[in-house]
Amino acid sequence: MEIVKKWIWQHDEYPRFNYEQSSLSLLLSEVSRNTGRLEGAVYGLNDKSVNSLLVEASINEIIQSSEIEGEILSRDSVRSSVRKKLDKTFDYVNDSSTHHTDGLVTLLLDSSYNNAPLTEERLHGWHSILFPTGYSDGHKIDVATYRSDEMSIVSSKGYRETIHYLAPPYEVLTNQMNELLDYINISEDDPYIKSAIAHIWFVTIHPYDDGNGRIARTLANYVLSKELGLDYKYYSLSTAIKKDRKGYYDILEKSQNLFYNREFDFTKWLLWHTHIINSAIESSLEQIKIIAKKTKFWDKAREYPLNARQLKVLNKILDKGIENFEGGLSTKKYVSMTNSSIATAKRDITGLIDFGLIKRVKNSAGRNIRYILSVD
Repeated sequence: MEIVKKWIWQHDEYPRFNYEQSSLSLLLSEVSRNTGRLEGAVYGLNDKSVNSLLVEASINEIIQSSEIEGEILSRDSVRSSVRKKLDKTFDYVNDSSTHHTDGLVTLLLDSSYNNAPLTEERLHGWHSILFPTGYSDGHKIDVATYRSDEMSIVSSKGYRETIHYLAPPYEVLTNQMNELLDYINISEDDPYIKSAIAHIWFVTIHPYDDGNGRIARTLANYVLSKELGLDYKYYSLSTAIKKDRKGYYDILEKSQNLFYNREFDFTKWLLWHTHIINSAIESSLEQIKIIAKKTKFWDKAREYPLNARQLKVLNKILDKGIENFEGGLSTKKYVSMTNSSIATAKRDITGLIDFGLIKRVKNSAGRNIRYILSVD
């Protein structure tokens, strides 16, 4: 009786990942141009601004990669862990990092800056960082070693279960992982294609009990960083993926299931993945514009006699990120941030308005008056 082949790892051509180069040419040219634009934009920043870009990209990558898998991290904690490593001006007195977020930063930096060949031992080290306690969602898992059982991705609705993917048997993991590591270390494929193939190949093997998605995205980043030099470090791939999370899981399922991928063709996956990289780069270019605005803001602010309270509030808003300072600035928030009286807060806010450093939010009035930084 012939065995029905449902998953790509059962296909005779696996682990070849066939694709149509002609369908990718235009997008590959565009992402390459944008990479050059990003390199030029970074070159035009001062050292402080470059560091700010690195810090924000690193924070976003760690937080968003975890959120894709349903793990919510404290932004303040991740920020402290990142700044301890990347910012010489970090204030240890207000350190809110944890052992876990420190480990996630170590993982990100190792995959971003250490271009040494990838080994099984190094992968296991990354895995141990993700699960330092040896547990995931309260369940004991194998850590820093390949899984020793079958693995499937299943969703349930009531009494009905749907199998979205069945991974290769655990007996073949070592051989399949060795092939993948050889590809990552030796292949001379286009960096964007190589990153996409490494990503889907790893999640196809699904070698660990848990954390496969996060390590797959780490691998994609490792390839980009190694092949493109510094460029990757200024943008967050996981942030772009998180924005299309449904599309991410959908394209993976349809690429790995032979019912959908009868032709054993991965062009659609490569197009999606390269588009995500391009989107991440474009977002970084927008972030550079924001950083330039911040630099311009401080150049303007230095012209005025700001008191310690005003400086503290402005720094706090800029440190959080203008886009992350929810609700804008209010008198109540100012009082809370500076431990001052309402009268003092109102006087300080009036001064900031007079200096042209903040402006009132349109349509806010009465007790709901809000202010935002004037960065235009």
